[in-house]
Amino acid sequence: MNLDYIVREPEHISPITPILFMLHGYGSNEQDLFSFRESLPADWIIVSFRAPKATQFEGYSWFDIDFNNPEQFIDIDQAKEVLESILANIMAITNKYGLTKNKTHLCGFSQGGILCYSLALKYPELFNYVACLSAYPEEKLLTDIVKDKKKLENLRFFVSHGSDDAIIPMEWGRKAADLLYDLSCYFTFREYMSGHGVNQKNYIDLMEFFSK
Repeated sequence: MNLDYIVREPEHISPITPILFMLHGYGSNEQDLFSFRESLPADWIIVSFRAPKATQFEGYSWFDIDFNNPEQFIDIDQAKEVLESILANIMAITNKYGLTKNKTHLCGFSQGGILCYSLALKYPELFNYVACLSAYPEEKLLTDIVKDKKKLENLRFFVSHGSDDAIIPMEWGRKAADLLYDLSCYFTFREYMSGHGVNQKNYIDLMEFFSK
């Protein structure tokens, strides 16, 4: 499945040009995280995907969510299927630009963040900086992750969560710190006085992470 996306290209592109792939949250669209582009490094390619499933109010989702059932919060089969599609699209776009010696980064909010955990930990050799915002690591999508410290050492995670998040509880988000610590991954975990979103301090810290 080819995913729709929007892109910001730098003036010059070479095999070492960094690329950042963005995955929005439930009910949003590709324009959401793409608004961050003005603060991101000018020499990066920025790609923001649109999720394939239409929702209300011109939004989209990566997979269905059941807000009334925490045990079956996400549709695992849909999530696994869309993970394969995202990976295939990432590889196709990377090849299109002739990126062979570059760094590839991920940024996901909520649903998109859940998918970023899975992508990065299943295929750590493909990615470098990974930002997971207002999300959590879904155990049912992490059954076959890489646990070899040597293969995980190039990953750098930025994890943020709002203390008043009413969609994905803070304690779910904190699971990331335990998981990444157990895997000996490099990570920063930040909590903010906010709801299910990115406040100004969170945004500034995120941009600092990507600028390193």
